[in-house]
Amino acid sequence: MSLHETFGQPLLTFPDAEKSPLSIRAKALVFVDPRSRKLREDLEALAPRALPVLIRGETGSGKELLARHIHRGSDRSGLFVSVNCGAISPTYADAELFGYAAGSHSGAASSRAGWFGSANGGTLYLDEIGDLPLPIQVKLLAALENHEVTRVGAHQPSPVDVRLVAATSIDLAQAVAAGKFHERLFHYLSEGRLDLPALRERVGDILSLAEYFLGIYSQRLDLPVPLISEAAQRVLEHHSWPGNTRELENVIHFALLVSSGDEILPEHLNLPVVDSPLEQVRRIYAQASPSEQATLRKFLHEQNGIST
Repeated sequence: MSLHETFGQPLLTFPDAEKSPLSIRAKALVFVDPRSRKLREDLEALAPRALPVLIRGETGSGKELLARHIHRGSDRSGLFVSVNCGAISPTYADAELFGYAAGSHSGAASSRAGWFGSANGGTLYLDEIGDLPLPIQVKLLAALENHEVTRVGAHQPSPVDVRLVAATSIDLAQAVAAGKFHERLFHYLSEGRLDLPALRERVGDILSLAEYFLGIYSQRLDLPVPLISEAAQRVLEHHSWPGNTRELENVIHFALLVSSGDEILPEHLNLPVVDSPLEQVRRIYAQASPSEQATLRKFLHEQNGIST
């Protein structure tokens, strides 16, 4: 892992990024915004400890990158194994997670360690852990507490040393209350917790991330790196980013392809241009009735001395 900063350019990347199957956005995270800096402090305090970690954040906000950072900071010698719980087959969840013994079913000529065994000595990252079926949640907790798993078709358990880092985009406490998530597993995960703010809540990170995506895509497409105009910067900072860094990556990629000069302008972003608060007030004033305009003039004069 390399941090291109002391306190200057806080960009986290991984040296084997080009070999990684991860998307571009899952290879870098910036820590410019004060909320991001606090998150980084909490993350680096948790990383060396043996505690399980639960990361909560919206879809596309970069939860897997935090999990990889925790693994790198833990000095665990094993692999980082990433599993999307929503993609696990309910029918074969036991075998996928805990493995199976040779001859356990037709076609199983050899044994498989499963995701859990593959992460032995390392970190198992379970994305959207709330999607795991309840019976599997019970077995997962038992494996974590007893430090052993029993493969499908095996007669004896196998010892394992796995650190669990899980992620969710929902409030698992509500899922527990609704009977959809195992309460003891929730408390086990809550020993270490990180809340990843949505991109709109860490505005200070937006431009640094935009410049990162711009640099990566310019290099990949063998294009000169354009500047992001001040007007485009304002649009980026005022957008609500419901898709988080995933949406930002797509917007920058699009802007690079459609811009023709050495500068990215607001029209290249394909985002709604949000007026400043003053411009919004002026537009409301122009559309108001005479009596409403009088009331608005009085209010603005009393509050700020703004002349319409």
